[in-house]
Amino acid sequence: MALIDQALLDAVERIAREAGDAIMSVYAREFSVEEKEDKSPLTEADKAAHNVIVRGLQALPVQIPILSEEDIEGFSGADAEGRYWLVDPLDGTKEFIKRNGEFTVNIALIENGKPVLGVVTAPALKVGYVAAQGLGAFKVEADGHRKAISVAGKPKEGVTWRVVGSRSHPSPDLAAWLEQLGEHTMLPMGSSLKLCIIAEGFADAYPRLGPTCLWDTGAAHAVVLEAGGRVETLEGTPLSYANPSEKLNPYFVVWGH
Repeated sequence: MALIDQALLDAVERIAREAGDAIMSVYAREFSVEEKEDKSPLTEADKAAHNVIVRGLQALPVQIPILSEEDIEGFSGADAEGRYWLVDPLDGTKEFIKRNGEFTVNIALIENGKPVLGVVTAPALKVGYVAAQGLGAFKVEADGHRKAISVAGKPKEGVTWRVVGSRSHPSPDLAAWLEQLGEHTMLPMGSSLKLCIIAEGFADAYPRLGPTCLWDTGAAHAVVLEAGGRVETLEGTPLSYANPSEKLNPYFVVWGH
C-alpha cells in the first residue's frame, strides 16, 4: 500500500514526540486531575497531547479519520479503504499521576481491522518504538538512533516463562492462566510498554484478562506484529480493530513467538 512508507512513519514519530514534549511540560509541574464518566483520571497532559496529535495528523498529505480516546464523539468511522488513525494521547495516566515514568503516547494506523503502523513513545523514559508493515520494528533510543527489534521466540522446554503483568490492574483470572502456563517469573510494567517489552524480546507473554480499549493496544500491537509476535484473543484469533464502535477489546494474550 503506497500510503505506508518511511516518510509517513517518520512523520508520525515526530508528532508523537511533540505530544510527548507537551506531556512533559505538564509533568514537570503541579497539575490538576479530573475524573471522566467512567471514573478514570484525566489530566491537562492528556488534553494537550491530544491537541498536538490531531493537529499533526490533520496536516499530513492524506486525510484519514481519527479516533482518539479524548474525542470519541468526533470520530465518524473508517474511510472507504477501511483506514483510521487510532490514538491514545497519554496511555498510563495512573502511572503519570504516580510519576513513575511508565506512560506512553500511542498512534496507530488501522487498515481493515489490522494495525499496519504504530508509534509508541515513552517521553519520561526517553525511549520509543516504531513499526510499519513491511518496514520492520525498531526501538528508538534517547539520541534518536533506531535499533531493529524482534521477539524472543517460544521458551524451550523447561525454561521459565517471562510474563509481563500490569502495575495498576491485577486480575483474578490471571492466577489460573499462569498456573496453566507453568514455571514463570512476573515483570510488572505500566501502559502499552508491556507489549513493547515482548516485541523487544525481553518477555515471552503478556496475558491481559481485564478491560482495555482499542486505543490502549493498537500502536504497540503493530510493533509486536512487525517484531514477529502475535496478539490473540483467548480463542486464538488475532485481536481486531475492525469494529471501532465497539471500544472494548476482548481479553487477549501477547505472545513473543
